[in-house]
Amino acid sequence: MSTHMVIAIDGPAGSGKSTVAKLIAQKLGIVYIDTGAMYRALAYKAYGMGISFEDEKSIAKLAEAIEIELEGEKVLLDGIRVDGHIRMPVINENVSKVAKIKQVRDIMVMHQREMGRKRSVVMDGRDIGTHVFPDASFKFFLVADLEERARRRSLELIQKGYEVEFGEIKHELENRDIQDSTREASPLVRAHDAVEIDTTSKTAEEVADTIISFVEMGDKLWK
Repeated sequence: MSTHMVIAIDGPAGSGKSTVAKLIAQKLGIVYIDTGAMYRALAYKAYGMGISFEDEKSIAKLAEAIEIELEGEKVLLDGIRVDGHIRMPVINENVSKVAKIKQVRDIMVMHQREMGRKRSVVMDGRDIGTHVFPDASFKFFLVADLEERARRRSLELIQKGYEVEFGEIKHELENRDIQDSTREASPLVRAHDAVEIDTTSKTAEEVADTIISFVEMGDKLWK
């Protein structure tokens, strides 16, 4: 395996990015970085402080002041673990408003690039292969049909103890797709050199193994 590599995994909400990326990190023994958790942590902080998600200036200023650390699946916000709170419905509904702010993305991307330069990583998000690491060693773009993505998100929330309405989850994902793909700062698009994988009828294990096969094949070609 290459001494240093960045595996970029992009795609819309519910396409399986995080689950697949975690499996790849475990199988290859490299670091997993959930970039979406960084925006969620910021949104959670703003929510807790009573800052409106529409107040872009205050949120950008907050992004400069807080400290976010990722330790595997742990998310530390100013030294406090918050990964159990950043996927609550109110954050799901509003994180895209935070993520579209250019000043916020600039700050987060700076931190993400620093993380990827230090060690081999698998990083998932919406602009990893197009903006954060356009020269990533390997790029993948995951997709799945809306019904399946809504089913996955509903199951995730139910397992965390939230009451969900499938129709609302589906509508939320539709809105998120529009917001992510039309925002001015680093919109969600597939990198021209990314391998697209439809995860609709595949398990996370199957997708992870498919990606690893591409990585191993590419690694051999370079040696």
